[in-house]
Amino acid sequence: MTGVDQYTRQVNFEPPRSFGTILKSRIKETFFPDDPFSQLKKEPLPRRTIKTIQYFIPICEWLPKYHLGLFKYDLLAGITIASLAIPQGISYANLAQLPPIIGLYSSFVPPLVYAVFGSSKNLAVGTVAACSLLIAETIGEKVSPTENLQLYVNLVYTATLFSGLLQIVLGILRLGILVDFLSHSTITGFMGGTALIICLQQMKGMLGLKHFTHKTSVVAVIKSIFHNRREWRWECFVIGIIFLTFLQFTRYVKKKKPKLFWVSAIAPMVVVLTGCLFAYFAHAERHGIATVGDLRKGINKLSINRLNFDSEYLSAPIKAGLITALIALAEGIAIGRSFAIVKNEQTDGNKEMIAFGMMNIIGSITSCYLTTGPFSKTAINFNAGCKTPMANVVQSMCMLLVLLFLAPLFSYTPQVALSAIIISAMLGLIEYEKAYHLFKTDKFDFVICMSAFLGVSFISMDMGLMISVGLALIRAMLYIARPATCKLGNIPDSNLYRDIEQYPVATATPGMLVLQLGSPIYFANGTYVKERILRWVRDEHDVSKSSHNDIEYILLELGGVTSIDITGVESLFEVRRALEAQGIKMILVNPRLDVMEKLMVTKFVDKIGRNSIFLSIDDAISACRFTLKSSKQEVEGERLEDV
Repeated sequence: MTGVDQYTRQVNFEPPRSFGTILKSRIKETFFPDDPFSQLKKEPLPRRTIKTIQYFIPICEWLPKYHLGLFKYDLLAGITIASLAIPQGISYANLAQLPPIIGLYSSFVPPLVYAVFGSSKNLAVGTVAACSLLIAETIGEKVSPTENLQLYVNLVYTATLFSGLLQIVLGILRLGILVDFLSHSTITGFMGGTALIICLQQMKGMLGLKHFTHKTSVVAVIKSIFHNRREWRWECFVIGIIFLTFLQFTRYVKKKKPKLFWVSAIAPMVVVLTGCLFAYFAHAERHGIATVGDLRKGINKLSINRLNFDSEYLSAPIKAGLITALIALAEGIAIGRSFAIVKNEQTDGNKEMIAFGMMNIIGSITSCYLTTGPFSKTAINFNAGCKTPMANVVQSMCMLLVLLFLAPLFSYTPQVALSAIIISAMLGLIEYEKAYHLFKTDKFDFVICMSAFLGVSFISMDMGLMISVGLALIRAMLYIARPATCKLGNIPDSNLYRDIEQYPVATATPGMLVLQLGSPIYFANGTYVKERILRWVRDEHDVSKSSHNDIEYILLELGGVTSIDITGVESLFEVRRALEAQGIKMILVNPRLDVMEKLMVTKFVDKIGRNSIFLSIDDAISACRFTLKSSKQEVEGERLEDV
């Protein structure tokens, strides 16, 4: 048995799997990477049925185990987040150009739905500022809320329906990977830009302006502020500054003493109640201080008959629904996971998408607009000691009491108080420290972040998001189109082979060039991989001329090549032909299953020879060194005969 046979016999050359087997494996890995039902295969049918129901409807799992000891924590957490939901609901509805009652109602129905379908124990459901502003911008381009409020509200309900449908489809198809295209850098920049715009827009309430622009760019908002400077009311500004200072002080207290989180949690409600009392006794309207206005108590009617699918207006709710669906998913899932990690718990992203989809679909037909898991409410829910999604049920019941009995009292809420609440919340979303960290650690991520921030601030929210996502995709494509390759050398006194640039002590093997390819080889990078390999060979020839050590073998370590397409295989054929012309033999090391199957089907293995494929670099070098020694001995023998 030759040295070559000794090593090649260990390589697995089993016939390639069938197309059906490969397709089934790919689909399973794409849509069910976690395989949630793997543990149920050996269970009896009744238990398997119960577990399946519990998986899709999580309340069926935690509710039977629920007891009073848990409820006392959830009761406190639910009341706490409800106290924040009231001012936020009114404020964010105002931001979305909707009647305030819809904001309150959006914290009544969706939390109940999430308690049934949601998998996170910490997430608190409610409206969010970014999506509220995005809805106002997108729908407002088609229909003005001041000129035709009823049609505007109908289109908002329709946008909420489309958002929920997309979310539930993504969850059912287990396509949470699409949300990953909204990178951390993109979200940071987008939220920062949105926060800046929202803060500037709240100057309408802070200054008591009656006329204001519907555009969302920084330039347009600033122009509108100064264009209407004759409407400025110093009374509004003074009151707004007092409220804003109080809110920021409570946030400072929470930051310094985390146990006093409740101070910051109830601060917005204190501002609203104080503002209502002031407006009532001081007759604020007479002094030019606008209030929320009519807030009728009672339960809103179903809105299923208000959904509008008129082709003249349909593009706006579709656009708003699709964009807000992805943003709401990215924000809600990320927040839910971050707090779950603290408790060493798990949240299922696909189940969360279904839960968000269900609550927005049901919300769209019950007079609610888009909801997700806002950071502020979730943080307060977490700090208040919530144990289960029952905290959302408590919040919902509190909101029901407000809607039935207390809603008219909030009609005296000054607009300037709502503006102060929103500005205080938004200041925490301009994360300049994170942006600086990105600048110090990854310049490209910083560019992605700033493109979202500047795009949202100076162009529009959707364009800023698209520019940032586009840059992120370009970066991903660069990684694919220009995969990493490196030259490997042997670490002294070991059988380890590592990147020579990273480990200068690693030494090259005489007569051989060992290269490591670190990514799939596709049509997008096949030509580059070919040219890069040949450039490595040219560079090595330049070095070897001075040492008279010609390259006879090139070893390609393929452990990092997870897959290869036909273009990639053709590139390897071209590399082999180019190397043969130079008298260099190609050796493959550790090809993965998918790659090996493709090489066998395309006859590349037959062309290169099975004795040219090895399990490890050490095996390959040992076999090649044997032939190197043999060739050198033959050359020396021929020289002696000539003499």
